[in-house]
Amino acid sequence: MTFTHHEYRTRAGRRRAPARAGSGTAAGGDAAVLHGTVRRTVLPQGLRIVTEAIPAMRSACFGVWVAVGSRDEAPADSGVSHFLEHLLFKGTRRRTALEISSRIEAVGGETNAFTAKEYTCYYARVLDADLPMAIDVMCDLVADSLLTAEDVETERGVILEEIAMHDDEPGDEVHDLLVGTLYDGHALGRLISGTEASITAIERPQIVDFYRTRYTAPRIVIAAAGSLDHDEVVERVVAALAGTPLAADAGPAEPAGHRPSTPAVVPAPAGVRVQKKDTEQAHLVLGTPAIGRLDDRRFSLGVLNNVLGGGMSSRLFQEIRERRGLAYSVYSYASQFADTGYFAVYAGCAPARAAEVLDLIRADLDRAAAAGVTDDELVRGKGMLKGALVLGLEDTGSRMTRLAKGELLYDEQLSVDDLLARVDAVTAAGVAEVAGSLLRQPMSLAVVGPFTEKDFPAGA
Repeated sequence: MTFTHHEYRTRAGRRRAPARAGSGTAAGGDAAVLHGTVRRTVLPQGLRIVTEAIPAMRSACFGVWVAVGSRDEAPADSGVSHFLEHLLFKGTRRRTALEISSRIEAVGGETNAFTAKEYTCYYARVLDADLPMAIDVMCDLVADSLLTAEDVETERGVILEEIAMHDDEPGDEVHDLLVGTLYDGHALGRLISGTEASITAIERPQIVDFYRTRYTAPRIVIAAAGSLDHDEVVERVVAALAGTPLAADAGPAEPAGHRPSTPAVVPAPAGVRVQKKDTEQAHLVLGTPAIGRLDDRRFSLGVLNNVLGGGMSSRLFQEIRERRGLAYSVYSYASQFADTGYFAVYAGCAPARAAEVLDLIRADLDRAAAAGVTDDELVRGKGMLKGALVLGLEDTGSRMTRLAKGELLYDEQLSVDDLLARVDAVTAAGVAEVAGSLLRQPMSLAVVGPFTEKDFPAGA
Protein backbone atom coordinates (compact mmCIF):
# COMPACT_ATOMS: atom_id res chain seq x y z
CA MET A 1 0.00 0.00 0.00
CA THR A 2 1.35 3.43 -0.89
CA PHE A 3 0.21 6.93 -0.09
CA THR A 4 -0.02 9.80 -2.56
CA HIS A 5 -1.46 12.95 -0.99
CA HIS A 6 -5.10 11.87 -1.07
CA GLU A 7 -5.11 8.12 -1.52
CA TYR A 8 -4.30 5.23 0.77
CA ARG A 9 -3.51 2.20 -1.35
CA THR A 10 -3.58 -1.46 -0.13
CA ARG A 11 -4.43 -3.85 -1.17
CA ALA A 12 -36.59 4.51 3.10
CA GLY A 13 -38.36 3.34 -0.12
CA ARG A 14 -36.49 2.08 -3.15
CA ARG A 15 -37.32 2.55 -6.81
CA ARG A 16 -35.91 1.38 -10.11
CA ALA A 17 -33.06 3.46 -11.45
CA PRO A 18 -33.85 5.02 -14.82
CA ALA A 19 -31.03 4.83 -17.35
CA ARG A 20 -29.64 8.25 -18.13
CA ALA A 21 -30.04 9.60 -21.63
CA GLY A 22 -27.79 7.66 -23.93
CA SER A 23 -27.26 4.81 -21.46
CA GLY A 24 -28.11 1.22 -22.15
CA THR A 25 -29.39 -1.24 -19.58
CA ALA A 26 -28.75 -4.91 -19.17
CA ALA A 27 -32.48 -5.58 -19.29
CA GLY A 28 -33.70 -5.00 -22.82
CA GLY A 29 -31.37 -2.26 -24.09
CA ASP A 30 -28.13 -2.01 -26.03
CA ALA A 31 -25.10 -0.45 -24.38
CA ALA A 32 -24.49 3.18 -25.27
CA VAL A 33 -21.47 3.91 -27.44
CA LEU A 34 -19.90 7.03 -25.93
CA HIS A 35 -16.90 7.53 -28.21
CA GLY A 36 -14.52 5.20 -30.02
CA THR A 37 -14.77 1.81 -28.32
CA VAL A 38 -16.02 3.20 -24.98
CA ARG A 39 -19.41 1.77 -24.01
CA ARG A 40 -21.68 2.17 -21.00
CA THR A 41 -24.44 0.04 -19.52
CA VAL A 42 -26.60 0.94 -16.51
CA LEU A 43 -28.04 -2.06 -14.69
CA PRO A 44 -31.62 -1.85 -13.38
CA GLN A 45 -30.39 -1.42 -9.79
CA GLY A 46 -28.35 1.66 -10.74
CA LEU A 47 -24.87 0.14 -10.98
CA ARG A 48 -22.92 1.51 -13.95
CA ILE A 49 -20.50 -0.41 -16.17
CA VAL A 50 -18.11 1.41 -18.51
CA THR A 51 -15.57 -0.34 -20.73
CA GLU A 52 -13.03 0.48 -23.39
CA ALA A 53 -12.02 -2.25 -25.82
CA ILE A 54 -8.36 -2.10 -26.87
CA PRO A 55 -7.89 -5.11 -29.18
CA ALA A 56 -4.13 -4.63 -29.55
CA MET A 57 -3.62 -5.27 -25.83
CA ARG A 58 -3.15 -8.75 -24.38
CA SER A 59 -4.18 -7.65 -20.90
CA ALA A 60 -7.17 -6.09 -19.19
CA CYS A 61 -7.71 -4.06 -16.04
CA PHE A 62 -10.97 -4.37 -14.11
CA GLY A 63 -11.94 -1.99 -11.31
CA VAL A 64 -14.83 -1.59 -8.89
CA TRP A 65 -15.15 2.03 -7.77
CA VAL A 66 -17.37 3.14 -4.89
CA ALA A 67 -18.44 6.77 -4.42
CA VAL A 68 -17.54 6.84 -0.76
CA GLY A 69 -14.37 7.95 1.00
CA SER A 70 -13.06 9.60 4.11
CA ARG A 71 -15.06 12.81 3.62
CA ASP A 72 -18.23 10.74 4.03
CA GLU A 73 -17.28 9.66 7.55
CA ALA A 74 -18.60 11.03 10.83
CA PRO A 75 -15.88 12.06 13.31
CA ALA A 76 -16.44 8.89 15.33
CA ASP A 77 -15.98 6.82 12.16
CA SER A 78 -12.74 8.46 11.03
CA GLY A 79 -10.76 5.90 9.05
CA VAL A 80 -13.63 3.45 8.53
CA SER A 81 -13.52 3.68 4.70
CA HIS A 82 -9.87 2.67 4.67
CA PHE A 83 -10.47 0.04 7.38
CA LEU A 84 -13.23 -1.48 5.25
CA GLU A 85 -10.99 -1.47 2.17
CA HIS A 86 -8.54 -3.69 4.06
CA LEU A 87 -11.25 -6.02 5.32
CA LEU A 88 -12.81 -6.76 1.94
CA PHE A 89 -9.72 -8.76 1.00
CA LYS A 90 -10.05 -10.98 4.09
CA GLY A 91 -12.68 -13.35 2.76
CA THR A 92 -16.20 -13.88 1.44
CA ARG A 93 -18.75 -16.66 1.69
CA ARG A 94 -17.11 -18.25 -1.38
CA ARG A 95 -13.41 -17.53 -0.86
CA THR A 96 -10.82 -17.19 1.87
CA ALA A 97 -8.30 -14.34 1.87
CA LEU A 98 -5.66 -16.71 0.47
CA GLU A 99 -7.98 -17.86 -2.30
CA ILE A 100 -8.69 -14.24 -3.29
CA SER A 101 -5.02 -13.36 -3.67
CA SER A 102 -3.84 -16.70 -5.04
CA ARG A 103 -6.43 -16.81 -7.82
CA ILE A 104 -5.07 -13.56 -9.26
CA GLU A 105 -1.39 -14.19 -8.53
CA ALA A 106 -1.48 -17.73 -9.94
CA VAL A 107 -1.99 -16.29 -13.43
CA GLY A 108 0.61 -13.54 -13.02
CA GLY A 109 -1.95 -10.84 -12.31
CA GLU A 110 -2.03 -8.16 -9.66
CA THR A 111 -4.78 -6.90 -7.41
CA ASN A 112 -4.88 -3.91 -5.09
CA ALA A 113 -7.10 -1.19 -3.68
CA PHE A 114 -6.95 2.39 -2.49
CA THR A 115 -9.06 4.77 -0.48
CA ALA A 116 -9.31 8.47 -1.29
CA LYS A 117 -11.24 11.40 0.15
CA GLU A 118 -14.29 10.83 -2.08
CA TYR A 119 -13.99 7.31 -3.48
CA THR A 120 -12.58 3.83 -2.97
CA CYS A 121 -11.28 1.55 -5.71
CA TYR A 122 -10.61 -2.19 -5.93
CA TYR A 123 -8.92 -3.45 -9.07
CA ALA A 124 -7.18 -6.35 -10.78
CA ARG A 125 -4.93 -6.42 -13.83
CA VAL A 126 -4.64 -9.73 -15.67
CA LEU A 127 -4.11 -11.32 -19.07
CA ASP A 128 -7.17 -11.00 -21.28
CA ALA A 129 -7.91 -14.72 -21.04
CA ASP A 130 -8.14 -14.42 -17.25
CA LEU A 131 -10.52 -11.45 -17.18
CA PRO A 132 -13.64 -13.59 -16.49
CA MET A 133 -11.96 -14.98 -13.37
CA ALA A 134 -10.86 -11.52 -12.23
CA ILE A 135 -14.39 -10.16 -12.64
CA ASP A 136 -15.78 -12.94 -10.48
CA VAL A 137 -13.16 -12.49 -7.75
CA MET A 138 -13.37 -8.70 -7.55
CA CYS A 139 -17.17 -8.58 -7.60
CA ASP A 140 -17.28 -11.26 -4.93
CA LEU A 141 -14.97 -9.45 -2.51
CA VAL A 142 -16.78 -6.10 -2.89
CA ALA A 143 -20.32 -7.49 -2.74
CA ASP A 144 -20.16 -10.37 -0.27
CA SER A 145 -17.44 -9.81 2.33
CA LEU A 146 -17.77 -11.53 5.71
CA LEU A 147 -16.17 -8.86 7.94
CA THR A 148 -15.56 -11.27 10.81
CA ALA A 149 -14.67 -10.06 14.29
CA GLU A 150 -11.34 -11.90 14.09
CA ASP A 151 -10.43 -10.18 10.83
CA VAL A 152 -11.37 -6.78 12.25
CA GLU A 153 -8.87 -7.23 15.09
CA THR A 154 -6.14 -8.52 12.77
CA GLU A 155 -6.49 -5.61 10.36
CA ARG A 156 -6.71 -3.11 13.19
CA GLY A 157 -3.13 -4.03 14.05
CA VAL A 158 -2.06 -3.83 10.40
CA ILE A 159 -3.58 -0.36 9.97
CA LEU A 160 -2.00 0.94 13.17
CA GLU A 161 1.38 -0.18 11.80
CA GLU A 162 0.57 1.52 8.50
CA ILE A 163 -0.20 4.78 10.32
CA ALA A 164 3.07 4.51 12.23
CA MET A 165 4.96 3.92 8.98
CA HIS A 166 3.33 6.96 7.40
CA ASP A 167 4.26 9.07 10.43
CA ASP A 168 7.89 8.14 9.77
CA GLU A 169 7.70 9.81 6.33
CA PRO A 170 7.81 13.58 6.92
CA GLY A 171 7.66 14.28 3.19
CA ASP A 172 4.22 12.66 3.15
CA GLU A 173 3.05 13.84 6.55
CA VAL A 174 3.46 17.51 5.69
CA HIS A 175 0.82 17.31 2.94
CA ASP A 176 -1.71 15.89 5.41
CA LEU A 177 -0.81 18.68 7.79
CA LEU A 178 -1.65 21.28 5.14
CA VAL A 179 -4.99 19.67 4.28
CA GLY A 180 -5.85 19.58 7.97
CA THR A 181 -5.12 23.30 8.13
CA LEU A 182 -7.09 24.25 5.02
CA TYR A 183 -10.15 22.17 5.98
CA ASP A 184 -9.95 22.36 9.74
CA GLY A 185 -13.22 21.15 11.26
CA HIS A 186 -14.42 19.47 8.05
CA ALA A 187 -14.22 15.80 7.08
CA LEU A 188 -11.90 16.68 4.19
CA GLY A 189 -9.34 17.80 6.75
CA ARG A 190 -9.21 14.45 8.52
CA LEU A 191 -6.73 11.71 7.64
CA ILE A 192 -7.88 9.03 5.20
CA SER A 193 -6.27 6.43 7.43
CA GLY A 194 -7.86 7.76 10.60
CA THR A 195 -5.71 8.27 13.67
CA GLU A 196 -4.33 5.81 16.17
CA ALA A 197 -7.13 6.81 18.54
CA SER A 198 -9.97 6.52 16.00
CA ILE A 199 -8.79 3.17 14.62
CA THR A 200 -8.40 1.78 18.13
CA ALA A 201 -11.96 2.88 18.96
CA ILE A 202 -13.78 1.65 15.83
CA GLU A 203 -15.92 -1.42 16.48
CA ARG A 204 -17.13 -4.08 14.05
CA PRO A 205 -20.80 -2.88 14.04
CA GLN A 206 -19.66 0.53 12.76
CA ILE A 207 -17.81 -1.09 9.88
CA VAL A 208 -20.68 -3.42 9.00
CA ASP A 209 -23.17 -0.55 9.04
CA PHE A 210 -20.91 1.57 6.82
CA TYR A 211 -20.54 -1.34 4.39
CA ARG A 212 -24.26 -2.06 4.17
CA THR A 213 -25.39 1.56 3.84
CA ARG A 214 -22.63 3.00 1.62
CA TYR A 215 -21.71 0.12 -0.70
CA THR A 216 -24.94 0.26 -2.69
CA ALA A 217 -25.39 -0.23 -6.43
CA PRO A 218 -26.07 3.44 -7.36
CA ARG A 219 -22.77 4.43 -5.74
CA ILE A 220 -20.75 1.90 -7.72
CA VAL A 221 -19.06 2.18 -11.10
CA ILE A 222 -17.38 -0.80 -12.68
CA ALA A 223 -14.74 0.09 -15.25
CA ALA A 224 -12.64 -2.15 -17.46
CA ALA A 225 -10.15 -1.53 -20.24
CA GLY A 226 -8.10 -3.77 -22.48
CA SER A 227 -8.75 -6.75 -24.70
CA LEU A 228 -12.41 -7.33 -23.84
CA ASP A 229 -15.98 -7.45 -25.08
CA HIS A 230 -18.39 -5.06 -23.36
CA ASP A 231 -21.43 -7.33 -23.47
CA GLU A 232 -19.44 -10.22 -22.03
CA VAL A 233 -18.17 -8.02 -19.19
CA VAL A 234 -21.75 -6.98 -18.39
CA GLU A 235 -22.97 -10.58 -18.43
CA ARG A 236 -20.19 -11.72 -16.13
CA VAL A 237 -20.74 -8.84 -13.70
CA VAL A 238 -24.46 -9.62 -13.52
CA ALA A 239 -23.68 -13.29 -12.88
CA ALA A 240 -21.06 -12.50 -10.23
CA LEU A 241 -23.41 -10.18 -8.33
CA ALA A 242 -26.42 -12.50 -8.45
CA GLY A 243 -27.66 -13.29 -4.95
CA THR A 244 -25.69 -10.47 -3.31
CA PRO A 245 -27.00 -7.14 -1.94
CA LEU A 246 -25.63 -5.38 -5.04
CA ALA A 247 -28.15 -7.22 -7.20
CA ALA A 248 -31.03 -5.55 -5.36
CA ASP A 249 -33.09 -2.73 -6.81
CA ALA A 250 -31.47 0.32 -5.19
CA GLY A 251 -32.49 3.55 -6.92
CA PRO A 252 -30.85 6.16 -9.17
CA ALA A 253 -27.19 7.08 -9.23
CA GLU A 254 -26.18 10.30 -7.52
CA PRO A 255 -24.86 13.18 -9.66
CA ALA A 256 -21.07 13.38 -9.77
CA GLY A 257 -20.85 16.66 -7.87
CA HIS A 258 -23.41 15.78 -5.20
CA ARG A 259 -22.10 14.90 -1.73
CA PRO A 260 -25.19 14.68 0.49
CA SER A 261 -23.35 12.89 3.27
CA THR A 262 -21.15 15.82 4.29
CA PRO A 263 -21.74 19.53 4.91
CA ALA A 264 -20.65 22.21 2.48
CA VAL A 265 -17.01 23.19 2.67
CA VAL A 266 -16.12 26.48 4.32
CA PRO A 267 -12.32 26.85 4.08
CA ALA A 268 -10.68 27.62 7.40
CA PRO A 269 -8.79 30.89 7.88
CA ALA A 270 -5.17 30.77 6.76
CA GLY A 271 -2.89 29.44 9.45
CA VAL A 272 0.40 27.79 10.30
CA ARG A 273 0.87 24.24 11.57
CA VAL A 274 4.22 22.81 12.57
CA GLN A 275 4.99 19.21 13.45
CA LYS A 276 8.23 19.34 15.40
CA LYS A 277 10.55 16.49 14.41
CA ASP A 278 14.30 16.05 14.50
CA THR A 279 14.73 15.75 10.73
CA GLU A 280 17.69 16.58 8.51
CA GLN A 281 15.43 18.54 6.17
CA ALA A 282 12.66 21.05 6.65
CA HIS A 283 9.54 19.92 4.76
CA LEU A 284 7.41 22.91 3.77
CA VAL A 285 4.05 23.15 2.01
CA LEU A 286 2.44 26.50 1.29
CA GLY A 287 -1.17 26.26 0.10
CA THR A 288 -4.44 28.04 -0.55
CA PRO A 289 -8.05 27.04 -1.34
CA ALA A 290 -8.70 26.66 -5.07
CA ILE A 291 -11.38 25.40 -7.46
CA GLY A 292 -13.34 22.15 -7.52
CA ARG A 293 -12.98 19.50 -10.17
CA LEU A 294 -16.18 20.48 -12.02
CA ASP A 295 -14.97 24.06 -12.55
CA ASP A 296 -14.01 24.63 -16.20
CA ARG A 297 -11.09 26.75 -15.01
CA ARG A 298 -9.32 23.57 -13.90
CA PHE A 299 -7.54 23.45 -17.26
CA SER A 300 -6.18 26.96 -16.76
CA LEU A 301 -5.10 25.96 -13.26
CA GLY A 302 -3.35 22.93 -14.73
CA VAL A 303 -1.35 25.15 -17.06
CA LEU A 304 -0.52 27.57 -14.24
CA ASN A 305 0.63 24.67 -12.08
CA ASN A 306 2.99 23.46 -14.81
CA VAL A 307 4.48 26.92 -15.26
CA LEU A 308 5.04 27.46 -11.54
CA GLY A 309 6.22 24.06 -10.36
CA GLY A 310 5.35 21.33 -12.82
CA GLY A 311 8.81 20.23 -13.93
CA MET A 312 12.50 21.00 -14.24
CA SER A 313 11.78 23.97 -16.50
CA SER A 314 9.27 25.50 -14.07
CA ARG A 315 9.83 28.83 -12.37
CA LEU A 316 10.19 27.43 -8.88
CA PHE A 317 12.54 24.62 -9.86
CA GLN A 318 14.75 26.95 -11.86
CA GLU A 319 14.92 29.63 -9.18
CA ILE A 320 15.19 27.55 -6.02
CA ARG A 321 17.13 24.50 -7.17
CA GLU A 322 18.97 25.34 -10.38
CA ARG A 323 20.03 28.93 -9.71
CA ARG A 324 20.39 28.89 -5.92
CA GLY A 325 20.83 25.23 -4.96
CA LEU A 326 18.57 25.61 -1.94
CA ALA A 327 16.46 22.47 -2.34
CA TYR A 328 16.60 19.09 -4.00
CA SER A 329 12.82 18.76 -4.35
CA VAL A 330 10.50 21.67 -5.11
CA TYR A 331 7.20 21.41 -6.96
CA SER A 332 3.60 22.61 -7.05
CA TYR A 333 0.36 20.67 -7.41
CA ALA A 334 -3.40 21.15 -7.49
CA SER A 335 -5.90 18.83 -5.80
CA GLN A 336 -9.60 18.96 -6.55
CA PHE A 337 -12.72 17.61 -4.90
CA ALA A 338 -16.40 17.80 -5.83
CA ASP A 339 -16.96 21.28 -4.46
CA THR A 340 -13.55 22.66 -3.55
CA GLY A 341 -9.84 22.19 -4.05
CA TYR A 342 -6.47 23.64 -3.19
CA PHE A 343 -3.19 24.66 -4.77
CA ALA A 344 0.10 24.02 -2.99
CA VAL A 345 3.87 24.28 -3.29
CA TYR A 346 6.24 21.82 -1.59
CA ALA A 347 9.93 22.25 -0.87
CA GLY A 348 12.43 20.23 1.12
CA CYS A 349 15.50 22.13 2.28
CA ALA A 350 18.02 22.55 5.07
CA PRO A 351 16.27 23.91 8.18
CA ALA A 352 18.53 26.95 8.18
CA ARG A 353 17.31 27.85 4.68
CA ALA A 354 13.58 27.42 5.32
CA ALA A 355 12.78 31.12 5.68
CA GLU A 356 14.74 31.99 2.54
CA VAL A 357 13.02 29.28 0.51
CA LEU A 358 9.58 30.42 1.71
CA ASP A 359 10.37 34.00 0.72
CA LEU A 360 11.38 32.87 -2.78
CA ILE A 361 8.21 30.80 -3.19
CA ARG A 362 6.03 33.71 -2.09
CA ALA A 363 7.84 36.05 -4.48
CA ASP A 364 7.22 33.74 -7.45
CA LEU A 365 3.56 33.32 -6.52
CA ASP A 366 3.16 37.09 -6.13
CA ARG A 367 4.72 37.62 -9.56
CA ALA A 368 2.31 35.15 -11.16
CA ALA A 369 -0.65 36.77 -9.39
CA ALA A 370 0.35 40.19 -10.71
CA ALA A 371 1.48 39.36 -14.25
CA GLY A 372 0.21 35.90 -15.16
CA VAL A 373 2.39 33.89 -17.54
CA THR A 374 4.35 34.71 -20.68
CA ASP A 375 3.39 33.48 -24.13
CA ASP A 376 6.29 31.01 -24.11
CA GLU A 377 5.26 29.72 -20.69
CA LEU A 378 1.67 29.33 -21.88
CA VAL A 379 2.79 27.19 -24.81
CA ARG A 380 5.07 25.09 -22.63
CA GLY A 381 2.49 24.69 -19.87
CA LYS A 382 -0.19 23.55 -22.31
CA GLY A 383 2.22 21.17 -24.00
CA MET A 384 3.15 19.59 -20.68
CA LEU A 385 -0.51 19.16 -19.77
CA LYS A 386 -1.38 17.58 -23.11
CA GLY A 387 1.62 15.29 -22.99
CA ALA A 388 0.77 14.14 -19.49
CA LEU A 389 -2.84 13.43 -20.49
CA VAL A 390 -1.86 11.30 -23.46
CA LEU A 391 1.23 9.57 -22.06
CA GLY A 392 -0.75 8.72 -18.94
CA LEU A 393 -3.04 6.50 -21.02
CA GLU A 394 -0.42 4.07 -22.26
CA ASP A 395 -1.58 1.11 -20.16
CA THR A 396 -4.87 -0.58 -19.32
CA GLY A 397 -4.79 0.54 -15.69
CA SER A 398 -4.66 4.21 -16.67
CA ARG A 399 -7.45 3.73 -19.21
CA MET A 400 -9.61 1.98 -16.63
CA THR A 401 -9.02 4.78 -14.13
CA ARG A 402 -9.93 7.46 -16.67
CA LEU A 403 -13.21 5.69 -17.46
CA ALA A 404 -14.14 5.30 -13.81
CA LYS A 405 -13.31 8.87 -12.83
CA GLY A 406 -15.18 10.23 -15.82
CA GLU A 407 -18.31 8.37 -14.76
CA LEU A 408 -17.99 8.68 -10.99
CA LEU A 409 -16.48 12.14 -10.56
CA TYR A 410 -17.21 14.15 -13.71
CA ASP A 411 -20.43 12.60 -15.03
CA GLU A 412 -19.02 12.65 -18.57
CA GLN A 413 -16.77 10.56 -20.76
CA LEU A 414 -14.48 12.78 -22.79
CA SER A 415 -12.37 11.42 -25.61
CA VAL A 416 -8.68 12.22 -25.65
CA ASP A 417 -9.33 14.66 -28.50
CA ASP A 418 -11.99 16.42 -26.40
CA LEU A 419 -9.56 16.77 -23.50
CA LEU A 420 -6.79 18.09 -25.74
CA ALA A 421 -9.20 20.61 -27.25
CA ARG A 422 -10.04 21.93 -23.78
CA VAL A 423 -6.36 22.38 -23.03
CA ASP A 424 -5.82 24.11 -26.38
CA ALA A 425 -8.62 26.54 -25.48
CA VAL A 426 -6.71 27.82 -22.43
CA THR A 427 -5.60 31.43 -22.88
CA ALA A 428 -3.03 33.62 -21.16
CA ALA A 429 -5.91 35.77 -19.91
CA GLY A 430 -7.61 32.73 -18.41
CA VAL A 431 -4.44 31.66 -16.63
CA ALA A 432 -3.90 35.21 -15.36
CA GLU A 433 -7.45 35.31 -13.97
CA VAL A 434 -6.94 32.05 -12.08
CA ALA A 435 -3.53 33.16 -10.81
CA GLY A 436 -4.87 36.48 -9.62
CA SER A 437 -7.89 35.04 -7.86
CA LEU A 438 -6.05 32.20 -6.13
CA LEU A 439 -2.57 33.47 -5.38
CA ARG A 440 -3.64 36.77 -3.81
CA GLN A 441 -5.42 34.91 -1.02
CA PRO A 442 -3.76 34.46 2.39
CA MET A 443 -1.86 31.18 2.37
CA SER A 444 -1.61 28.44 4.94
CA LEU A 445 1.72 26.88 5.81
CA ALA A 446 2.51 23.36 7.00
CA VAL A 447 5.98 22.43 8.24
CA VAL A 448 7.57 19.21 9.46
CA GLY A 449 11.03 19.64 10.92
CA PRO A 450 13.04 20.95 13.89
CA PHE A 451 10.80 23.97 14.47
CA THR A 452 7.90 25.29 16.49
CA GLU A 453 5.09 27.55 15.29
CA LYS A 454 6.92 30.50 16.84
CA ASP A 455 9.54 30.12 14.10
CA PHE A 456 6.99 31.13 11.44
CA PRO A 457 4.74 34.20 11.33
CA ALA A 458 1.00 33.56 11.51
CA GLY A 459 -0.93 33.98 8.27
CA ALA A 460 1.99 32.94 6.08
